[in-house]
Amino acid sequence: MQRIALSLALLILAGTALAQTPPAGTTSTQAPSPYYPAPPPLQAPTVEKGAPLGNLSSPLASGQAAPTRTAVESEAEAQLFANATKMVWGRYAKIKGAKPGVASISKQGALWTIKGRLESVAPGTEGDWVAIDGVVERIAANNVYIRGEVAFRVAKVQNGAACKVGGLLHFRRSGKSQVWRLVGGDNPCDGSQEMFDLAYEKPAEKRPVPAQGNRT
Repeated sequence: MQRIALSLALLILAGTALAQTPPAGTTSTQAPSPYYPAPPPLQAPTVEKGAPLGNLSSPLASGQAAPTRTAVESEAEAQLFANATKMVWGRYAKIKGAKPGVASISKQGALWTIKGRLESVAPGTEGDWVAIDGVVERIAANNVYIRGEVAFRVAKVQNGAACKVGGLLHFRRSGKSQVWRLVGGDNPCDGSQEMFDLAYEKPAEKRPVPAQGNRT
């Protein structure tokens, strides 16, 4: 009887050893895990950083750099636009008491820049404003292209937050008009037509002072 019991014990141990031994040519498997279907990795996979959200265009331009010079394709248009120092905001332009704003156009080497702000003073609109800030990329006949942004602040829109139109801004002039209007310049917050204009301000003519003769 003892021999039979010993033989059974040896057979059980041999069967257990065979069950734990992996087949030839394979490696040992991991111990059972409480995670399903597999344990979490020791290190999270690396993810490449996405494209920056600033300075976008459509379609996206790779390696886009800020302009360093203004392409002047029409000298006549450039001479007019150099004096486009008046800003008109169509939303309030017809209200009695409305006044235009002032824009400043300057040249930094071969690059033109523009910056301006209009504070509304028409009754009931105090505190509202529109501003422009950008660089002039191209000046062509009846067209000016500015890379920058125009911001509209209207108290009753988005609780007075500034609603911005940014990117490549297209200003167009018709015929002999002295006004460049922002194309597609609707307010992005409520869809209103803002009718934002840059107007040519004719420089004051300097009349020659007549020479005075000697009095006798």
